[in-house]
Amino acid sequence: MSQLPISPPPAPRRRRFVRPAAFLAILGPGIIAANAGNDAGGIATYASAGSQFQYQTLFIGVLVIAALVAVQEMAARLGAYSGEGLMSLVREEFSLRIGAFAVVCLLVANLGLVVSEFAGIGAALEIFGVSRYISVPIAAASILGIVMFGSYRRAERLFLLLSLVFLAYPIAMILARPDWGDVARNTFIPHFDMTRDFLLIAVALVGTTITPYMQLYQAAAVADRGIGPDEYRHERIDAIVGSLFAGFVFLSVLIATGAAIGGSGLPLTSAEQAASALKPVAGAGAEYLFAAGLLGASMLAAAIVPLSTAYGLAEAVGAERSVSRKFREAPLFLGLFAAQVVIGAAVALIPVNLIDLLVGMQVLNGFITPVILGFLFVLTNRSSAVGEAVNGPKFRTFALLCVIVVSLLAVAALVVTIAQMFGA
Repeated sequence: MSQLPISPPPAPRRRRFVRPAAFLAILGPGIIAANAGNDAGGIATYASAGSQFQYQTLFIGVLVIAALVAVQEMAARLGAYSGEGLMSLVREEFSLRIGAFAVVCLLVANLGLVVSEFAGIGAALEIFGVSRYISVPIAAASILGIVMFGSYRRAERLFLLLSLVFLAYPIAMILARPDWGDVARNTFIPHFDMTRDFLLIAVALVGTTITPYMQLYQAAAVADRGIGPDEYRHERIDAIVGSLFAGFVFLSVLIATGAAIGGSGLPLTSAEQAASALKPVAGAGAEYLFAAGLLGASMLAAAIVPLSTAYGLAEAVGAERSVSRKFREAPLFLGLFAAQVVIGAAVALIPVNLIDLLVGMQVLNGFITPVILGFLFVLTNRSSAVGEAVNGPKFRTFALLCVIVVSLLAVAALVVTIAQMFGA
């Protein structure tokens, strides 16, 4: 059977432009999933790139954002045209054993991410003088209340509200007063520094921007929202705009820290370090804006990461999964979500070595990222999964290139991490 384009036929000219109010109504899973990727670890990585190399990694950022758009569009299309999440389709289209390994790794790695998100919440509010022993339990209770006792629509509105806090980063970028000519040259002129530190930060930028839980949440949330092929034209806009907005935030963090402390050659170990570093250059306002962004990013990811795990595991075993369900209707889905939030918040309050935790999480994500992206690419090329909305020839080539490059970099990050663990 001949393959058709990934998009439905173009709408009549009189409906080409989406009015502002209608555009805002479109936003949902796409912008939530992409912004959740700008979590505490992501912000720390972007800030570290700016600290070490100032604006030199901006061109890498543009390439990563292009790949993110392609990957998230495939995940959205999969959810819209199949009506199911990624792991549900893996269960139907492949052997259950093939997906079981990825689900187990996802469960363990995402639990480590949840801990780091609650640590980010505590660190952000400590900049405002609030103890983490107060902020983390309140944040955990709020997240549980949003998901456990609401509908998908209500939870989505709150997640979108949290996404607005990311606007703090572009403002902080402007306050840092970067050299815009230098920013433009490093953004649009291809370049790559073949040094060990530059290669490592390039791998980290890819790994922290395109993560498995984003694709799992995107596909599952589209299905949970009830979006079908007829509404996909709007959902596609949501996925693309969400990825581009998340990329803009990524570049804003990098430029802000690059302008404030770039060229020092020192990697940052946390996002709160970047917030404090902005104060001497851009003033206390920029520091507090950066901290507010960290708080919103960590709160959003602390909800989305455990949701993606709960969706993935429930899909893999064929259990009921929906934020709109009551606990008695979806006990596995909501129980797994609640357990991750409680454990993540509790661990974030005890004196554990979060650096070692993040290293172990990197190893697991190094395994699972190529697996999830491989499943996503194969399924969006199968008419049994997405019907006539399979990847078109040009998009298939571009998506395959993105999947191969991201997978190779994920494997490289895995190898480097293991080598560092053994002192190599």
